[in-house]
Amino acid sequence: MTADALLSRLAAHVGVFAEFTDMEGKVHATSPDTQRAMLRANGLAVETEAEVKETLATLQHEAARTYVPQDVIVTCRKATTLPLAGTVNWIVRAEASGDVLAEGKARERLELPALPMGVHSLQLKGDAGTQTANLISAPARVPSLPELTGQDKTWGVVAALYGISRNRTQGVGDFDDLAALAEVLGAQGAGFLGINPVHALGWAAANTISPYSPTHRGFLNTAHLATETPLPGSQDPAAPLLDYPAHVGPHRLALQEEFGAFQVRASASEKQAFDAFCRSGGQALRSFATFEALSEIHGPDWRFWPPELQRASDEAAAGVAERSPFHMWLQWRADAQLLQAQQTARQSGMALGLYLDLAVGARLGGAESWGQGAASAIGVSLGAPPDQLSPAGQNWQLTALSPHKLQQGGYAAFRQILAQTLRHCGVLRIDHALGLNRSYWLPEDGSPGGYIRQPFRALMAVIAIEATRAGSVIVGEDLGLVPKGFRETMAEGGLYGYTVLQYEKDASGAFLPDERLRAQSLACFGTHDTPTLRGFWEARDIDWWEKLMWIDSEGAEAARTRRWDEKRHLLGLPRKAALPDLTAAAVRDKVHGRLARTPAALVAVQLDDILTVTEAQNLPGTVDTHPNWRRRMPATIAEIATSEDLATTARLMAQAGRASVPQKLRKESK
Repeated sequence: MTADALLSRLAAHVGVFAEFTDMEGKVHATSPDTQRAMLRANGLAVETEAEVKETLATLQHEAARTYVPQDVIVTCRKATTLPLAGTVNWIVRAEASGDVLAEGKARERLELPALPMGVHSLQLKGDAGTQTANLISAPARVPSLPELTGQDKTWGVVAALYGISRNRTQGVGDFDDLAALAEVLGAQGAGFLGINPVHALGWAAANTISPYSPTHRGFLNTAHLATETPLPGSQDPAAPLLDYPAHVGPHRLALQEEFGAFQVRASASEKQAFDAFCRSGGQALRSFATFEALSEIHGPDWRFWPPELQRASDEAAAGVAERSPFHMWLQWRADAQLLQAQQTARQSGMALGLYLDLAVGARLGGAESWGQGAASAIGVSLGAPPDQLSPAGQNWQLTALSPHKLQQGGYAAFRQILAQTLRHCGVLRIDHALGLNRSYWLPEDGSPGGYIRQPFRALMAVIAIEATRAGSVIVGEDLGLVPKGFRETMAEGGLYGYTVLQYEKDASGAFLPDERLRAQSLACFGTHDTPTLRGFWEARDIDWWEKLMWIDSEGAEAARTRRWDEKRHLLGLPRKAALPDLTAAAVRDKVHGRLARTPAALVAVQLDDILTVTEAQNLPGTVDTHPNWRRRMPATIAEIATSEDLATTARLMAQAGRASVPQKLRKESK
């Protein structure tokens, strides 16, 4: 067998795709360099032909000695019989506590009793040796909208938290603003308020503003903390873009002063609450706080720290023991404020409350790959091949989770992130949910990108566990190059798909009839990554593509011609009909009315569209050439509350039977 053939066999064993087909139908073979980089990222030795041969032999030997699959997935609280390779003594130990849930001896068939929900440990011992498998006891489906709310349909608003404010000179939107906006929208019958990810961006990464480039997805962005005393106005009231540097300095100074006051004047009950939060956060919180403190000294990227600090350790923590409590206190404050925002949202009448967003990964060199290093794929970045969102492809500069390491660690890293994000929301959107099935990795050595298979069924089972514990609906963002059967499997597990009207077209390029849109989905016209409704109507996205030379003038003209046809079809007009002279508000109302009448269980409208904003929040594939993640809302929260534009959208949703029914009214109607 040749060296390349041996490498390919090992790659296939680990789940690296031999090839993939792009959106144009072109097949891309995975090169040996890419295979080697992806195997290396999984922690496997593949530098020489001898190492490849030895690694493959080891993995094959381990597989031959197993009695059951490494991931055993069962339905919780239901007895299960598993085929068994051999005769074993077995024992099931509960997650976290390690308590014995069941034990016995079995031959050829292993009969498990009904087990509680959780990721338990199944230990087996027989003639072939010992095996410890992940026993994932999960509900068959995640919670549904009717199960949680008693309603079949609802609607909500999605907004950029950083851009909302109570006054025109305010800086970055905070969690108090979130609560205030939720109260306004709840009064209009909205069932949820969605926002960009609020994961921690990192204290030392002051220049990082993309909510999709966090340092750790299991902790919160303290830039959204509301201070106890109002900050001085830091923004030009007429400026459409946020001036982050003008806000950051005063905001951080206020937080540090408030922490100093807490240390001196906190009441006994406040100190007890903080101590309880720290105990509950455990090692994950301590590790994160240590990273944050170290980053203030050595910078936000641990890959450039002194070698002895490049992994979490007791010695590293001891060196910053005085500073770490500040970062734990920040997380305590952020957690409390986000909890209050969710409580306010529910009390306002929202059936679900907050709709949070789980980013696809954490920043390279950030806290997540430092504290959870055992599950990180080192030497590769997450991204996407060319698709409808970005014709040039994307390198997100985000750390991937290694399927090999995840499985070995009992999915602990993924579970911690999920559980933390689900703490204070009624809906969770999983960004780029296709990554649950397969991930596109770009090696840092410059090799071409390629796909690697993820443990889809196991990850779906873990999601079902955490969503059930939290009582939350899950939406999977399933845009891009969708593998065959993916959406069906996701739907069977109870997840709601992501129906973006701009992309819902038939083979001829015409928009699908409303009745053909997926019922088990969240439907919207666009997202933060697409043109706004007004931007779509005015072809602003095409202007940007031409400006950035992603298409030439001829391609731009062809795209604008297609857009005229799309606009006609969006309004339900024949292809050659003249377009009526409509205002941006009239177009918005027609599209929002159409969305309201679709079969989709959830409908989301962008606050940008309600306010007829032209420019998008983000243009995928750009960093600074397009002003991403900087746009402020053109109206304050008080102005939004009295906006006829919002009232009109709410009426359209209510007429279609989507108005949220408060919990109290639901109980009284039974």
